[in-house]
Amino acid sequence: MPGLTDRRAECDVLGRLVAAVRAGESRALVVHGEPGVGKTALLEYLAGQASGCRVAHAGGVQAEMELAFAVLHQLCAPMLDRLERLPAPQRDALRTAFGLSAGPAPDRFLIGLAALGLLSEMAGERPLVCIVDDEQWLDSASAQVLAFVARRLGAESVGLVFGARVPTGDLAGLPELVIGGLREDDARALLDSALTGPLDALVRDQIVAEAHGNPLALLELPRGWTAAELAGGFGLPGAVPLTGRIEESFRRASVPKRRGPQSRPAWPSSESGCGSVIPWCARRPTGRRRRMTCARSTPRWPKSPIPRPTPIV
Repeated sequence: MPGLTDRRAECDVLGRLVAAVRAGESRALVVHGEPGVGKTALLEYLAGQASGCRVAHAGGVQAEMELAFAVLHQLCAPMLDRLERLPAPQRDALRTAFGLSAGPAPDRFLIGLAALGLLSEMAGERPLVCIVDDEQWLDSASAQVLAFVARRLGAESVGLVFGARVPTGDLAGLPELVIGGLREDDARALLDSALTGPLDALVRDQIVAEAHGNPLALLELPRGWTAAELAGGFGLPGAVPLTGRIEESFRRASVPKRRGPQSRPAWPSSESGCGSVIPWCARRPTGRRRRMTCARSTPRWPKSPIPRPTPIV
């Protein structure tokens, strides 16, 4: 289990699922837990263990939640060359749902049967493992159809595994694998693996206690601390609570880097000399522009109702 800490039981469950699919059986499973607990890492482990199987991936995208059948299309698009093998009503329903042909809104029951038939056709050539991550961001049409398929799997050599934070009602009744936090000793080992310098014992204890075994929190928290804070404890000025540091770490990762001060235009200051000609435009309420140049070392700002820009030092 390289790259995974304290996930022996979960890996055993996934290993048995792959073995059953290879043996000609079908399995459905919902892997769920809080954000950062390691669901995606386990799904990647599952894909790596599925040797001899075809692996199909799909994932919910928050920006596509309002697009009907977006995730179903993502999963089935590589299989559409088998579409002609389906019964005509199912084939036509799926083609219409994916925008491949025009027609009235298709019956979702037929779309579900078509998706089930398409997966079965693929599995007839080689066992098939389908991994659908971020179930909380699935569009409702795809969630309904994929749950329909999961409940009707029989002996098709198909594994259908969902990754979810909290399973929605569409997945109710399907087998579940709950992912909890790491044990304390494993949490400490993971935290130590993310460090590049010394860590104060009290700091380690508090990080482990407040992370509650969440692997992502254990990996992200040290990145928001300076070496002095990690080595010297929490008594330093400006120390931020751990929960705030997790949020700050995610914020820095998601916000694009801004240009540095050296790339900003330097406004001239009347208190300092200028030795060059500096153009400056100010829009008056009338919409006209005025231009100013400094002929001497001190710039002369035009009279304008617009406040004078604050110099940047």
